[in-house]
Order: sequence, then structure tokens, then C-alpha cells
Amino acid sequence: MYRVLIIEDDPGIASAIEEQTKKWNLDARAVRNFQNVMADFAEYDPHLVLLDITLPFFNGYHWCSEIRKVSKVPIIFISSASDNMNIVMAMNMGADDFIAKPFDQSVLIAKLQAMLRRSYDFAATAPVLEHRNARLNTGDHTLCYQDQVISLTKNEYRILLALMENKGKVVSREKLMERLWETDSFIDENTLTVNVNRLRKKLDAAGLVDFITTKFGVGYLIG
Repeated sequence: MYRVLIIEDDPGIASAIEEQTKKWNLDARAVRNFQNVMADFAEYDPHLVLLDITLPFFNGYHWCSEIRKVSKVPIIFISSASDNMNIVMAMNMGADDFIAKPFDQSVLIAKLQAMLRRSYDFAATAPVLEHRNARLNTGDHTLCYQDQVISLTKNEYRILLALMENKGKVVSREKLMERLWETDSFIDENTLTVNVNRLRKKLDAAGLVDFITTKFGVGYLIG
């Protein structure tokens, strides 16, 4: 069942959307703490976000930017501020669509379903790799652990992907560099070391201590 996170401070609108989405076999949750929207986002791990512009504490553009730092999840803005400037700004911040208020509930559901189909029809070819309860989503290139979404650079993601695809096996430094070269990231030995060390620090900080093990003179493996 797809999960929809509703970031809307009007309780009437939020509850109406929750009720309607559930009728269409979609799970939905409305944010309650508008000071820390990212905590709800990380805990719920939604497949799609509905986001108002005018919110308490921080506006929707702020939260769109924060979500885009850690995830490529589809974001649809819902707002009465539907002039061209706001629509353009929303798209530039990383939104995928914009629905003007007031809207028809059936139109909203149709747009949600279309966005979910476009975004997740490739799910069979975009598996989630899991190790020690850490989940690497190969569809949106995010790493989730407990209630955290860990932001990865392109190189960090590719390094972690190669290691998780070869669980229990040592992946040589040469193989890792080859994988990065294949994606036009031309790096040398020193740059690889920097990337691995930075990735290891991120994992340690998230609680995944000693997730990557160094086999001196050979390469790396996950443990």
C-alpha cells in the first residue's frame, strides 16, 4: 500500500484528504508537528508528499527543499496561492506537480494515482537492498535506517551499492573505481579513500558503526 504524507495545517482539509485517500486503498498520514516535519517524513517514509505553501513556522518551500536534500519522493503542492510565480517557484524547488485550492477530491485522487504509477511502476527493477536493518533504495538512491533518511552523494551511493550487492565478499578498490568510472566519475585512489571515509562517518553518525570494514591492501566489505 502506497503511503501519502499530508503537510497541510488546515485540519479540515487534511482530514478530508486522509479519508478520501484511504477509500482508494492508499495509506495517508497528516503531519501534526509543523516545527519538525522531517521527523514525520523520516518515520513514515512516504511514497508521495502533498505539501501546502503557507504553514506555521516554516513555509512549504522550506520543507520541499529539506525533503529534496534526502529524497527524490514525488512532491505535489496544494495551495490557494496558485499564481504563476508560486507555481514556478514550487517547480524550481523540486516539486513534481501543483494543484490549486479549492480542488475536487476526485481530481486530487486521479493526480495522486497517476503520479504514483509514473514513479513506482519500475519497482520490480528497483529493489531495496537490506543489511543490518539499513535499507538502500535503488529507485531513489536513499539509505534508511531506523527513523533516519541518510543523505548520500552520487559517489557514496554507488560505493555503498557495490558493497551491498556483494555482501560477505571483499570488493577491491580497483573494482570500486571501475564502477565509478562507468558512471563518468573519474576518481583516483586518494579520492576513493576520501569518499569511503566520508561515507563511513555518515554511517557511524547514524548508528551504523563499523558497517564498512577495510581489508588492508585488498578493499572493503560490509559487516
